[in-house]
Amino acid sequence: MEMNRRQWLAAAPAAAAAWQARDRISLAQWSFNRSFRAGVWKNLDMPRIVREKAGLDALEFVNQFFENPTLGYLRRLKKSLADAGVTPVLIMVDEEDPTAGTDASERRAAAVAHRKWVDVAHYLGCRAIRCNMRGGEGDWRQDKDLIARAAESFRDLLAYARGSGIRILIENHGGASSDPDVLARLMKEVNDPQFGLLVDLGNWNKGDDHYQAIEKTLPWARGISVKDIPGWDLDKKLRMCMASGFHGFWGIESGARPPEGASPEAIFEAELAAVLKMKASLERVVLGKG
Repeated sequence: MEMNRRQWLAAAPAAAAAWQARDRISLAQWSFNRSFRAGVWKNLDMPRIVREKAGLDALEFVNQFFENPTLGYLRRLKKSLADAGVTPVLIMVDEEDPTAGTDASERRAAAVAHRKWVDVAHYLGCRAIRCNMRGGEGDWRQDKDLIARAAESFRDLLAYARGSGIRILIENHGGASSDPDVLARLMKEVNDPQFGLLVDLGNWNKGDDHYQAIEKTLPWARGISVKDIPGWDLDKKLRMCMASGFHGFWGIESGARPPEGASPEAIFEAELAAVLKMKASLERVVLGKG
């Protein structure tokens, strides 16, 4: 008998309705994207890597790393998480745009395409999916209907996610989505407690003041993506987040760049070293260790 969505949701443990009140460090899979492409690991391996190599217990998935999310595959992935004692935090969803496109049929298709990731996130026990806000033509600063189009897509997705415990988060991820004023307007327009931001500390448009952009978006932060950008003070950014009252998952998204021609193993080791360096910074500043 075919399993309908109601049965699917009932068969999986409900995701937490609220984010953790305490601070925890999570690992964004994207930190290991180069070694993934080099064939060093597969999605099913990552919970063990998070625990054994990084010494962490929370993971932020990337949908591009899922081979084929059949129910059997998801059962194995959930077992991998349980065996490693790793909490699944969220799924970063890419390649399902344009949520703010000018073509209504394409925009609707994008909203529907995200639905499967709500179900996958719920089944695995995640708390959210991270979406992109992309679409439109030309300069987003002149696009008067951008916010309305994006709001339409995300209201549709929020309605679908209702009852699952899965939050819908937008990350500052380039272009209009990296304009803090656009993000603030979108949050106010949708005005839903299940809608929020995954604030990336580094993904701001060229020429923008990172500190001002972070300050503008922190009121809607439901997660922090920790990225160290040369020329900006990471400790200052972290303390800004803390001063705002944020508590929850601080996701490491480091950006190691191994030398050209490095072996797959060397690529992985370089990425791991960058992760551990970021972990040490978070433990010192956020958790007050050392």
